[in-house]
Amino acid sequence: MRDDMNEGEVKISIRNLYKIFGNDPKAALQHVRDGVAKPELLDQYGHVLGLQDINVDIRAGQITVIMGLSGSGKSTLIRHLNRLIDPTAGEVIVNGEDVLAYGERRLAELRQNTMSMVFQKFALLPHKTVLQNAGMARRVKGEAGSAIDEDARKWLGRVGLDGYEGHYPAQLSGGMQQRVGIARALASDSEIMLMDEAFSALDPLIRTDMQDLLLELQRELHKTIVFITHDLDEALKLADHLVILKDGAVVQQGEPQDILLHPNDPYIIDFISDINRARVLRVRSVMETTTREGSGLAGEVDAHQNLESVIAISEGDTNLHYRVMEDGKQVGLLHMRDLVKALVPVEAADPARRVA
Repeated sequence: MRDDMNEGEVKISIRNLYKIFGNDPKAALQHVRDGVAKPELLDQYGHVLGLQDINVDIRAGQITVIMGLSGSGKSTLIRHLNRLIDPTAGEVIVNGEDVLAYGERRLAELRQNTMSMVFQKFALLPHKTVLQNAGMARRVKGEAGSAIDEDARKWLGRVGLDGYEGHYPAQLSGGMQQRVGIARALASDSEIMLMDEAFSALDPLIRTDMQDLLLELQRELHKTIVFITHDLDEALKLADHLVILKDGAVVQQGEPQDILLHPNDPYIIDFISDINRARVLRVRSVMETTTREGSGLAGEVDAHQNLESVIAISEGDTNLHYRVMEDGKQVGLLHMRDLVKALVPVEAADPARRVA
């Protein structure tokens, strides 16, 4: 199935979404709207505030990462997209249609054809081979025949599992099992991939490999991906659009580099305080956007290089200037003094904003 929306257009729109768990969520909703916070809602009214007034646009062809600590509401939010959970109030619009108005048949079509899901615990069938697991989504749709196996083989090859088609999940490492899960999602040919802590159970090196694999596939396929994580390094690496949750509410959202340079809340400042900024920040985020040639340039750098690599090239000389290139064209100038300023966290530059 090809995505009939242009890349960058809104694919999923979440509007004024609330989720309250308890015996009378509608009554509790009014308390929340009257200003009752999450702890008080539980203490005074015996209800749990899962999500509070969520407004997020998920754009076609991009990776939207929703992150937060345990209990922030991120997994609750992703389960609203395919209606594994129904909201207390709000809207979930997919391809211009309100999925909350779907009946059982239309909802089943949404889950089978429009969205696929990659789980943290792999969710492979232990009695089925790798090939059978990879083609399972299409068999659930009622398809049959050798075309399913042929397509499953293709995607298993793309995720590096050539030759493992006849193996069973128990014969594979965790990273290999997750590759099967990704192949299964890709073989389903869905427009949207939901990935709930998909790499969290993996060892760090395998996790890095899986992140690189996802980015490699995304550069070619341009899927609409919603990725859930509690890990900020992972979020900054993968996200085109980053949404940070706390206690069921959006604290800040936007382009990851912009959030890192311009945190708007003490919680975010504290959250990013230990990040290696030189490794995460890119040249495009700190350059002077211009096509003027400049003078006394020390060379050229790519707009997507991280600052750590430029520091190595410059050998730490803050007096240097570089032409910034992207796709063979100049897009800016990088002044090393600006680079150094960007490495200083907000709370260090402004003591008044430090988090106690």
